[in-house]
Amino acid sequence: MSELSIRPAKINAVVPESIAEELGFEPGDAIASINGMKPRDLIDYQFLCADEYLELEVIDTKGKLHKVEIEKDYDEDLGLSFENALFDGLIQCNNHCPFCFIDQQPPGKRESLYFKDDDYRLSFLYGSYLTLTNLNQKEWQRIEQMRLSPLYVSVHATEPDIRIRLLKNQRAGQLLDQLNWFKERRLQIHAQVVVCPGINDDIHLERTLLELAKFHQGQIPTVISAAVVPVGLTRFRPAEDELIPVSREKALEVIEQVQKLQLKFQKKFKSHFAWLADEWFLIAQTKLPPESHYEDYPQIGNGVGSIRQFIKHFLNLAQQLLPQKIDQPKHFTWVVGNAVEKAFEPLVKQLNQVENLTITLAPLRSDYWGQEITVTGLLTGQDLIDGLQNKDLGEGILLPSLMLKHDDTKFLDDLTLEDVAQALKTPIFPVKDVEELMNYCIDI
Repeated sequence: MSELSIRPAKINAVVPESIAEELGFEPGDAIASINGMKPRDLIDYQFLCADEYLELEVIDTKGKLHKVEIEKDYDEDLGLSFENALFDGLIQCNNHCPFCFIDQQPPGKRESLYFKDDDYRLSFLYGSYLTLTNLNQKEWQRIEQMRLSPLYVSVHATEPDIRIRLLKNQRAGQLLDQLNWFKERRLQIHAQVVVCPGINDDIHLERTLLELAKFHQGQIPTVISAAVVPVGLTRFRPAEDELIPVSREKALEVIEQVQKLQLKFQKKFKSHFAWLADEWFLIAQTKLPPESHYEDYPQIGNGVGSIRQFIKHFLNLAQQLLPQKIDQPKHFTWVVGNAVEKAFEPLVKQLNQVENLTITLAPLRSDYWGQEITVTGLLTGQDLIDGLQNKDLGEGILLPSLMLKHDDTKFLDDLTLEDVAQALKTPIFPVKDVEELMNYCIDI
C-alpha cells in the first residue's frame, strides 16, 4: 500500500477531559502523521501513540496544517476516535462464496451494504471473519511483526477441493499451510464453519472439526475455538447457486453430530472447542444448551450462546429491578424474530407479572428476505409494517437496536424508524440491551 493512498485519519469524537480536548482537538480535524509516520489504520495509530513523546501533523477543519507536540505517560490514550478504522481503504474480498449475504441482497440499497471486506485489520480489531485468500507477503509480515492475534478465520472446510468449491478461489486450498504458519509463529485464530447441506456437511464437517482440533493443543493453541453456523439463504440469492436451506431434520442431525464430537473434545481438552450457533437449536425447535455449556463464550460474536447470555442477564436484572406493581398502566409491543419466540416467552410472562404492565411479544418472520425462520437482526422495516399493520401495539414498539444500522435509524431495507412509525401510526423505541428494555417497561 503506497503512502499516497493513505488518507489523514479524520476525527469524529473527542473524549471529554482527555489530552486531546485539552489541546483543542475537534471533530473534523484529521491526523496526517505521528512521529513522521502516516498511520495506515487504527492499529498503526494505537502503536505509534504508545510513545511518551509525540509529534503530530494535524489538519484542521479549514484545511490548515498544524504541528502538535505531546508529552504523556507511556500508553496513555489521547482520547480520540475516528470516522473509520482504516485510513488507507478496505481490503476487498476476492472470493465468490455462493452463501455470501452481501450477494443475497436486492440492488439499489445504500452503498455500504454491498462492501465485501476481507480485511485482517477489521478481524483483529472487531472480530469480523476473513478467509486469508487475499493477503500479500507484506501483509503476512505485518501480522507477524505486530503480533496481530487472534484473528477470526472463515474455514468452512479443511479439505482443499471443498474449500475451493465453496469460496470459488484456488487460493482457498492453502488453508492448512496457513494454519501451520500461525502455529510456527505462536499466533492464534478463532475458526468459523458455515455448513452448506450437501457440500461441507456429514463426513466433511467431522473431518474439518477434527483437523482444526489438531491445532488446539499446547500452551498456546493455534485454533482457540471453532463455531459451526447454518447457512443463511434469502430469496435474492443467485438463481444458479447450488445451495439448499437447512431443514429441521438437518439441524437435528448436525446438533447430534457436533455434540458427539464435543464429548471427545471435552475429554481431551477439557473444553468443548467446537460450538454450535444458537440458530441450530432454533431451526431444530429444540432446547438450547444450559448456560454452563458455553464456558467463557469464545464465539459469542457468532451467535454461540448469545440467547442464553441474554436470558441470564434478563433474569438477573429482573430479580433486582422488577417491582410487583407500577403506578400507571403501560402496554408495549416487543418485536423479535420468530426464531426466538419460544426462548423469550418465559421472559414476557415474567414482565407481565408486574401489575399494570402489559408486554405483547411480536415474533415476526421476514417475507422481505423470504425466510420462514428469522433471527431478530435480519428483520426489516417492511417486515414490521407487514407484520404489525392494524394491530393493537399499545403505547409503542420496543425494538432491538441490532435491527438498525450502527449509529443510524435505517433498517436493512433502507426504511427508517420514522418511515415505519408513520406507517404503523405508533412510536418506536430502540432498545440496545436488557437495561433499556426494562427502563421503558417500569421507568427505572
